[in-house]
Amino acid sequence: MHRPTKRLTRIFVCAAAVPVILVASGCTSGSDSGDGAGKGSSKATASASDAAAKVKAAAYDSLPQPCAAISKKTLDSLVPEAKSGKAGSSDDESVRGTCSWSSLDNKGVKGSQFRWLNASLMRFDSDAARGSGNKLAHAYFTKQVTDAQSVDGAKSPKSEPVSGTGDEATAVTYELKKKEGTFRQQTIVARVENAVVTIDYNGAGLAGEKTPGADELVKDAEKAAKEAVAAVVAANGAGGSDTAGSASAKPSDKTSAKPSEKSSAKTSSKPSATSSDEPSDKASSKS
Repeated sequence: MHRPTKRLTRIFVCAAAVPVILVASGCTSGSDSGDGAGKGSSKATASASDAAAKVKAAAYDSLPQPCAAISKKTLDSLVPEAKSGKAGSSDDESVRGTCSWSSLDNKGVKGSQFRWLNASLMRFDSDAARGSGNKLAHAYFTKQVTDAQSVDGAKSPKSEPVSGTGDEATAVTYELKKKEGTFRQQTIVARVENAVVTIDYNGAGLAGEKTPGADELVKDAEKAAKEAVAAVVAANGAGGSDTAGSASAKPSDKTSAKPSEKSSAKTSSKPSATSSDEPSDKASSKS
């Protein structure tokens, strides 16, 4: 009578032990899975941090006022009859800004000389996803050069590097025939670290006055570009004109890409028609 009872007791004890083992095994398995997920998340975070750390910090974090980027002495020479510069609208002047000047030296029956100057400044911050500020600025520099090379109706366009102006600089020159006369256009695009300066300068002899010489105009445009580059450097506390010719006081991570010599995009840059002393149909390229 007592033997069956003992057997049943043994069966119940063994049966009760099975769920305990299963539960313990299940908890152990879940704990291992959780540890693996945590390690994966940590690795992903570390990888993102490493990627951000590899992007070079932008050298410059501000820009000068565009209308003050070129000296009064140079403005008196390039646009002698101009009044104060006209600043373009900007949602953030530490990132972008423009200023333009127009000059019409009216000599009555002897004709007149027209000049138009525009300075455009653009700055790029480093970004972990898009790359360093220098890399982004170089891409914009290349686009600006390509746009200047792609103006409709441009006659005898030429492009050449400009020395002593930032980390890289290119001059694009051409002529445009308009009803008022022949306009000579000079566009100088220069990059210094993570900032890009674009100078547009055009001139024309109107009402019978002779067309200004191309060599003189391009030299004037280059002078304005050098001053604007120096102003960008000075605005960031890295010195003034002493660093303008050698780009900047900080090393640059230049890329090997070169501006395209082919026309791939049309420029949207044209001189402002807001000044009352400007011809109604002139051509230039503006950033």
